[in-house]
Amino acid sequence: MASEAPGTARLAVLIDADNANPKVLPGLLAEVAKYGVASVKRAYGDWTTPQLGGWKAMLVEHAIQPMQQFANTKGKNATDSAMIIDAMDLLHTRGLDGFCIVSSDSDFTGLARRIRENGLLVIGFGEKKTPKAFVAACDRFVHTELLDAGTARAPGRAAPAPKEDRRLVALVRKAVEDASDDTGWASLGAVGSSIAKQQPDFDSRSWGFAKLSGLVRALPMFEVEERPRGDGASKALFIRDTRAGA
Repeated sequence: MASEAPGTARLAVLIDADNANPKVLPGLLAEVAKYGVASVKRAYGDWTTPQLGGWKAMLVEHAIQPMQQFANTKGKNATDSAMIIDAMDLLHTRGLDGFCIVSSDSDFTGLARRIRENGLLVIGFGEKKTPKAFVAACDRFVHTELLDAGTARAPGRAAPAPKEDRRLVALVRKAVEDASDDTGWASLGAVGSSIAKQQPDFDSRSWGFAKLSGLVRALPMFEVEERPRGDGASKALFIRDTRAGA
């Protein structure tokens, strides 16, 4: 994995325009900025077709380079092939730290695995219908429904009650167990990393919380404690399963 500090990693954002909704682009790029700088931004498709009309203004607004790919053979996805070839070129020539692959298509599963084999970060962006194989091949996967301003849940809006979600509770418990010390306490950062390894598409926004800290505070089966950091100017959150303190 690239050793760049958070927010400074050089990323390539490759968009399958045939398979993505332009409405999510502002939110998507804001999400990318949490991980690093989008040094390369390209969108692939046949720009001579009316189906991609909604993308054109967005490309100009966000300085994304359109990559023309004619559909020369019916039934063959030329866009996917062009993206994969470009990604491999970028992997070996640009000194990047990671890739953001925007598509709900399982055809990019092999590409994600190949990039990770080279030690680079892979963040996938796609709809909830995205095949599990592609999701699992990424370090992190973000469902684009959560990025669309018209559909994403804002913090505080009605959402499934976290404490009633058995799968969520089991996931957090396993992460706390894996990251905890002898007293049962684990830093929230370590817990978040463990969750992402188990489930790359985990996102606290699915339950109406902007951050993991808000979500775990809503789970009564866990204790949350603030502790001062070494610099004394800020605090870190720690979490423990209440059963460990019984």
